[in-house]
Amino acid sequence: MSFLETLIAAFKGESTRVPLARGSASPWFFAETAAGRAPFEYNHAVRRAYLENPVAQRAVRLVAEGIGGAPLKPADPALAALVTDTSAGQSLLETLASHLLLHGNAYVQVLKDARGRPVELYALRPERISVIAGDDGWPAAFAYEVAGKRLSIPLLDEDASPNVIHIRHFHPGDDHYGAGCLCAADEAIATHNAASIWNRQLLENAARPSGALVYEGGDGAGLTADQFDRLKAELTTAYSGMANAGRPMLLEGGLTWQAMAMTPADMDFATLKAAAARDIALAFGVPPMLLGLPGDATYNNYREANRALWRLTLLPLAAKLLAAIGEGLAPWFPDAALAVDLDRVPALAEDRERLWSQVNAADFLDDTEKRGLLGLPPRAINQENKS
Repeated sequence: MSFLETLIAAFKGESTRVPLARGSASPWFFAETAAGRAPFEYNHAVRRAYLENPVAQRAVRLVAEGIGGAPLKPADPALAALVTDTSAGQSLLETLASHLLLHGNAYVQVLKDARGRPVELYALRPERISVIAGDDGWPAAFAYEVAGKRLSIPLLDEDASPNVIHIRHFHPGDDHYGAGCLCAADEAIATHNAASIWNRQLLENAARPSGALVYEGGDGAGLTADQFDRLKAELTTAYSGMANAGRPMLLEGGLTWQAMAMTPADMDFATLKAAAARDIALAFGVPPMLLGLPGDATYNNYREANRALWRLTLLPLAAKLLAAIGEGLAPWFPDAALAVDLDRVPALAEDRERLWSQVNAADFLDDTEKRGLLGLPPRAINQENKS
């Protein structure tokens, strides 16, 4: 919009959208060299977390599968089919929840038929998507890049219906992309993986710490260069690795083996690994008790932890996903309301039972008011009794 058009709009009392920032750098690659932090790159971070770390994978799957299997309230059959049907073998809600947790952004492509009606919803991989901003910085299209090919998808179709639904978490420093949980958990995941590697290497050495070979020559002379290289090669080939663990060492004259024991501070890596696992669970919003982490006494039992998972993580994330999908499909389903049916969630049965008992005991409410408090529609009036 030109300056003259902006001035005219101001006199007319019309509001104009403020411009947004358009960064050229990808928000998924950064390095804080001054602080000594390792570079964060999404594809490598996903491999370290979801494919190599059991705590992070279980936390993501616990949330994503819970949302994907959550019962939904009755809705338009066509809308329900779009949301619940699989596309290319993937569950829509489960995939979107995983993308939001890991990347912070989720993109739903609305595939339409020849009449412009939606026939399929497909979750695009967020690391392949970039926002194409207009002159004012607001999103105008989305670029999808894979295998060296770039496809531009307009934000809106010719009839002003959306082609892509963008769902994102809040990011305080970016106008176009959201912040995922993986970025916050990356350091804890690296710590947990390093502790696992330490355990494996320790087991390969028969769970014994290494030591040192001490040369005690009678004349005070040290080993020659050839003797040192030969001794180092023999140690590497004959006494290192899991196959050689516990093998007795044959020493020549003047050589003694000095074992090195681990101090209590060295043994503290087990506590460090447990603390890193708890940080991973915290970043993804999963109670540590549900992941089998020891030393967690926040919840009295698994029932309370499971209820907390639903109340604090699953229901807010499911509401965010369903509201965004419903808003994107509003041109075709204006009266649709997607929501989780709380009455059919087993983890919330105790809370719902308590609520039903309290509402039922309220004598100052009639049946219509009670049904409204419980989220039920008004009772249908029998036409024959009415007549």
